Amino acid sequence: MKKLLLASLLASAAVSAQTLPNTNTDAHTYEFVQSYDLVPPQGSKGETNLWVPLPFSNDYQTVQAVEFEGNYAKAYVTENNQYGAKTLYANWDANADKRLLKVKLTIETKDREPMAKGALKDYQVPEKIVYSVDVQEYLKPTTHIKTDGVVKQFADKIVGSETNPLKKAQLIHQWIVENMERDNSVLGCGEGDVEKMLTSGVLKGKCTDINSVFVALARAADIPAREVFGIRLGAAKKLEPYSKTAFGSAKDGVANVNGGQHCRAEFYLAGFGWVPVDSADVAKMRLTEKKAVNDKETQAVADYLFGNWEANWMGYNHARDFDLYPQPELTPINNFGYPYAEIGGDPLNSYDAKAFGYEFISTQIK
Repeated sequence: MKKLLLASLLASAAVSAQTLPNTNTDAHTYEFVQSYDLVPPQGSKGETNLWVPLPFSNDYQTVQAVEFEGNYAKAYVTENNQYGAKTLYANWDANADKRLLKVKLTIETKDREPMAKGALKDYQVPEKIVYSVDVQEYLKPTTHIKTDGVVKQFADKIVGSETNPLKKAQLIHQWIVENMERDNSVLGCGEGDVEKMLTSGVLKGKCTDINSVFVALARAADIPAREVFGIRLGAAKKLEPYSKTAFGSAKDGVANVNGGQHCRAEFYLAGFGWVPVDSADVAKMRLTEKKAVNDKETQAVADYLFGNWEANWMGYNHARDFDLYPQPELTPINNFGYPYAEIGGDPLNSYDAKAFGYEFISTQIK
């Protein structure tokens, strides 16, 4: 069985954000191939269900084509969930000897650099801030993104008397840079349980943990913010002077990205739109290169990653604490940056490519 989806079927408009003029810069085109040969857990019997996150299209990334094939009983693309997260769902019956799926997509990405290009230099806060309904969604709490209690206390202390939302977001980013560390022992990208981290005082984790702290603190400070779950596709050329491996790498343009999943964040400025930020990658660079917070290279990376992203990465969705469709046994799901599968209702280990049965290969073609 084989299906080809054109970009028009996967395209979606940027969510209530004004187009940012002249801030999406260098373009990159990647071919991303996912090969699945699912491995049933010992003793698991019954139907197999697989949910694969697919990227969105907007002003900084364009899905040009998606093709998938396999020996599944049925497979289709759906956005039927709270966040409209694009999903390829595939099903195999209980008697399947093999559970094979291959997904090939082509995507063009563009570096997002509103801060570096000076588009935010003279930002003025509108006299009256009114958010559209879809932006208001990213002020609300979720199970893992609390906005009251200890989260609100931290946010109030960090932003103090500042009222400019851009400056408040910058204060939150800098606080995270100075106070949070990466912990490579954390499974996957982390749980992103902000209340737990702030209450325990253990300010360590991976990208979902660290960037979820940014999102929660921003929301608690009345700034719409959200995680963007995705995957690194290749080398980060602009940040290579600071680290050749922390932000993604490739050999001759080809990379095995089985472990390339990465959560970023962004916040919304009224009268401007969504602004990129990645506090977590500052912590990753520090650990990889053994740098102190006050090291000039750390500060250079921290400065770049507030208001800018290099697009050796593509985004899947902004989904937190939600139900996939069709609904799996495990519900709700924390986030959707990794594929998810169940065999006879038993979940596979999404964080272990070999145990799950997947291989992801990215090739930069332009």
